[in-house]
Amino acid sequence: MKHTMAFLLAIVVLLPAATWGEAAPSRAQNSAAKIDLAGAWKAKVQFKSGMLADWKGLQFMYAFNQGGTMTESSNYDGSPPGPPAYGVWRKTGARQFEARYEVWLTKSEKPLEEIAKGGGWLPDGHGILSEKITLSADGKSFKSIIRWDSFDQAGKAVESAIEGVGEGKRMGF
Repeated sequence: MKHTMAFLLAIVVLLPAATWGEAAPSRAQNSAAKIDLAGAWKAKVQFKSGMLADWKGLQFMYAFNQGGTMTESSNYDGSPPGPPAYGVWRKTGARQFEARYEVWLTKSEKPLEEIAKGGGWLPDGHGILSEKITLSADGKSFKSIIRWDSFDQAGKAVESAIEGVGEGKRMGF
């Protein structure tokens, strides 16, 4: 009976310590995983020139997926109506990332004053955004430099090398 009690006591004392010892690296791994771009983000963006410079209060929402794909949408996606941008991202160094994403552009088939009366939007080329992102040390915010290039339906450049800056914060609970 003494041996059984000693055995049970050893299990009660040693099992939690063994479990805690295994959980500690897991917490460290989770913390290290946060210092990555994957996740949902909201950013304020300001372009210095070009057609996007007039968009005051421009904000982006990003979803950077594990595996390197991404989606971006802005608070101006409805003006004119357009889909979100889709693209790819990759790590380029310690807390350094780059993203490249494309968006379809649209134009009105009627003057803007007549849109409310009915009408549609036609394809009007596409835009490419290239972004260099620097993640903060705690992984909760970033700063970026963004480049905008737009092209007409034939693929001819409309605007090239328009630069902007962004500041983002990780979304969470």
